[in-house]
This record gives sequence, C-alpha cells and structure tokens, in this order.
Amino acid sequence: MSKESPFLTLAEDAYRMAIGARPLGNECLIEIDPDHYLPEVALKQHILSSDLRYYAQALPGCEPAQWDVLELVLTTLASIYPQQFTLDRSGPIWHWHNHQTNTQALFRPGVNADLPCAPLDWAGRQVQEDLLLLSADTTAGFPLIAGQLCYANRWCLDDKIGQPFIAIHDSVPGFAEQIGRSSSLLLERLKAERPVWRLNWSILATGELNRATRFGHELDGEREGVNADNAGQRCCFRTERQTLTRLPRTNTILFTVHTYIAPIAQLVANATFRSKLLGVLRTTPPEIIAYKGMAIFIAPLREYLERAA
Repeated sequence: MSKESPFLTLAEDAYRMAIGARPLGNECLIEIDPDHYLPEVALKQHILSSDLRYYAQALPGCEPAQWDVLELVLTTLASIYPQQFTLDRSGPIWHWHNHQTNTQALFRPGVNADLPCAPLDWAGRQVQEDLLLLSADTTAGFPLIAGQLCYANRWCLDDKIGQPFIAIHDSVPGFAEQIGRSSSLLLERLKAERPVWRLNWSILATGELNRATRFGHELDGEREGVNADNAGQRCCFRTERQTLTRLPRTNTILFTVHTYIAPIAQLVANATFRSKLLGVLRTTPPEIIAYKGMAIFIAPLREYLERAA
C-alpha cells in the first residue's frame, strides 16, 4: 500500500483507548484498493483452499443473514464500481460478473445449492475485506455467528465463533472497563441506514496479511533481530478500516475489516505521521504494548523514529 493511502494514518499524537466510530456517510462500505485488489483476492483463494474450515465458519441457522450480506456486498460493488462489477437482478436468476477476475456466476437468491460455498464465504471472495457477522441478540451480547477471516492479526474464528462481542475482546487490557459499555451501546443503537466506520492500528515485524493464531511461533521469530538501524524496514504499520452495518431484513450486524499495511520506512517521510506515531508509541501503556506484540521491538523502533525526526 502506498504511503498516500488515507487509511495508513493516525488520528491523534497520543495513545487513547476509544471506539472512534464515525458515520460512514457517503463513503463506500466496500473499499477497492486497485493496486492490490487482484493479488489480495487471489491470496484469499489460496488461504481458503489450504484450510477452509479454519478460515470460514458459520453457526447453524444463519443462512438468511449470510444472503443479506451477499446481496449488500454485490449491489454495493456494482453500484460504486460499475466498470469492474456488474449484477443483473432483472429475473429470478441473478447474473454476477466480476470483471476484475473475469469470473461470472448465476444463482437464485436464497438457494445455497447454487453457490460453490456458503453465501458469506462466496461474497468474501469478491472483496479484500474480511467479513464477520454478529447476531442481533442483545440478551446474548451480539455473538459472532459467521465469518470469513483470512487476514486476521493474531486471532482466528476458532477462538471467537459463538462468543459475545465483549467476550471476544477479553484479551484487550482495559477494554471492558473503559469502552465495553459504549461499544455495546453502539451495536444496540446501530441503524440500518446509518453504518459507521473506524480505524484500528497495530505494528508487526512482518508485511504478511495473514497472521492468524496458528502463526504464533512465526510471529515470535519475526520480532527477533529488530534494531534501530533496520526497524523502519522490518516493522510494518498496519491499519484496519472497520465498518459496522445493520442488515435490515435479519437485523444482524455486518462487520467488515479491510487491512492496509506498509513498512514504517515508507511512511516516516511524512513528518506529521512520524510525529504522531512517535507520540503514540511514547504514551501507549506497557500492557497495551505487550498485547499488541510490540514489546520486543518497541525500544529500537522508538529510537529509529527519533533519529528520523
């Protein structure tokens, strides 16, 4: 991802635990990154073919919500990017054409047998985003009921499927105490016609998109050997453009995650970004540094940024 990406950024120059959700407004629910679309959807296909059960899961009974997601994703793509995607819904059989990958599909809405895989999984293969589906059950705490998760950062569906929203974030220090209630209220009050979005940041000593739980040993090894001389190249700034959308028919909530990543060295030429990143790293609590997996390289990374400044 080029340094010009509006999503490879920080909102503030000091660490603050906050939801930071804003109305999506006229912005697109699905974000096509033209320089990386084809390799990233191809990588998704490769990841899913390697272990479909690990990367795409759904609890029984959520097929109607999955079809809601499929319809929303396809109609959004065809509307916003008509040169790249077309969807003909004029008859009982829909015709989908992904001009980017030069693939087509014919299917009847709601008929699972017409697709080669589950509706949510199939929709996810058209986009760079990970797609996750939360139940509308407030009494159960909005549990995760389905997902296609190919580009996770140190978690996986096995860890979280079926868990309530707050429990999913149990490992985040201070989450429940500081923003747990406000996060739940955001989900409760989310309106179908008013989706929201936010950014989440992390720093990894790798440029790989797929860093699920199963790669824990590799992640440990990747962090070794980072020093003040090579931190800019070894460490990558990673942001997630996350959206939340209430699906009107099933009342479930679609959570999309589009991951952007670039070496720190590519971004620090921007003095504003460099100053913000250094300020954030200086003020991030030790427990959050540990949670984000940055403890082993945080000191040399700070030194690198101070030299660059």
